[in-house]
Amino acid sequence: MRLRFSTVALTLVAALTASTSLAQDKKAMAFVVNGASDFWKLAEAGVKKAQGELPNYDLQFKYPEQAAAAVQQRLMDDLVAAGVSAIMVSAVDPKSSTDALNRVGGQVPLFTTDSDAPDTNRIAYIGSSNVDAGKQAGEIALKALPNGGKCIGFVGLPGADNARERIEGMKATIAGSKVELIDVRGDDIDMTRAKRNVEDALAANPDIDCMVGFYSYNPPRIYEVLKESGKLGQVTVVAFDEDPITLGGVREGTIAGTVVQDPYEWGYQGMKLMAKYLEGDKSVVPENKLIIVPTKMIDKGNVDAFEAELKSRIGG
Repeated sequence: MRLRFSTVALTLVAALTASTSLAQDKKAMAFVVNGASDFWKLAEAGVKKAQGELPNYDLQFKYPEQAAAAVQQRLMDDLVAAGVSAIMVSAVDPKSSTDALNRVGGQVPLFTTDSDAPDTNRIAYIGSSNVDAGKQAGEIALKALPNGGKCIGFVGLPGADNARERIEGMKATIAGSKVELIDVRGDDIDMTRAKRNVEDALAANPDIDCMVGFYSYNPPRIYEVLKESGKLGQVTVVAFDEDPITLGGVREGTIAGTVVQDPYEWGYQGMKLMAKYLEGDKSVVPENKLIIVPTKMIDKGNVDAFEAELKSRIGG
């Protein structure tokens, strides 16, 4: 009996050792976002799909405790120290984080998404053309305000490339028209501050014609404040991304339209791209180091079809 027990015990130990070794053999890749927002659920779903097709990798999805460059950098440093093999990041503030991003990129392959850091040693960027997305927002505003009007914008991180480029793109499209973007207010991805910014802007500009939400959570805060003030439907709203409140507003006509990205593909394609790169296939990186996933405009005519697609992706 003792011999049989010892044999079983040794078999179990060997199995556990082999299992641990197999887990350690897996390379880890991380997708690091810029702050806590429901917007990233689609990217997380994309990473989950990629995990099913990359069984030899451990794919991780990480949120910083706070939407601050220093906090995000500390998270990436911890990932590198833990042995992660590659990182994809939406940089909080690329311009002030060049040295820190280069430090990470000097240790593991670094890719960017959502907000690029082209002045660093990142391998490639996969995401939207934020300039083009801003131009589409301008098209929505021009169509909704044929007689012109003054707009105030709201955004999370004014210093981030995605914010700056969207604003520049919109301004380029409305240049020479009677539609103006007179102000943009930042909130550092603080939901309370985001709503207060809209309240303050409305109080200071009671006759404002248009409000633009440049980050995913900004349009819902605009919607809430306008509804509470009795001005919903009176002020034109131009949105970004696909928050349920935003899509509901588009459906009912209180939001003129929204420019949507495809974070699901960022997560899915991004993980597959990094895996191929780690395996030695450098051909996956184009010469300009940009992999653009197109944005599109959603209005009352196509919102139902778009929302059905979203539900199938997250549900899947």
